[in-house]
Amino acid sequence: MIVEVLGKILVLMGAVFCGLSAFGLVRLPDVYLRSHAATKSATFGVLCVLGGAFVYFLFADGTFSIKLLLAIVFVFITSPVAGHLNGRAAYRSGVPLWTGSVRDDLKARQQNRSEDNL
Repeated sequence: MIVEVLGKILVLMGAVFCGLSAFGLVRLPDVYLRSHAATKSATFGVLCVLGGAFVYFLFADGTFSIKLLLAIVFVFITSPVAGHLNGRAAYRSGVPLWTGSVRDDLKARQQNRSEDNL
């Protein structure tokens, strides 16, 4: 009984975080903030859904699902890396930052690299 409730809570939390991620993708102003919303909350949401399913099947059915465990590890590793690469590619291709952005940490770094190449 408690395990079923725990699994349901994890799945519900995952659905809420995925919904927040979708809301962030629609409402946030630039590609960098949208990438942040997509990678952070969606990753946590998917991990909660998969974790809830894993807990449910492990304790309610007594089934250790290696596929769910591998999916959790795969999402945990690949989603943040993909978000980082998307943001980096957007920056290098010249997509402007939102006007309300306070810092641009990569600007000085790129200027130093271009001066070193001269």
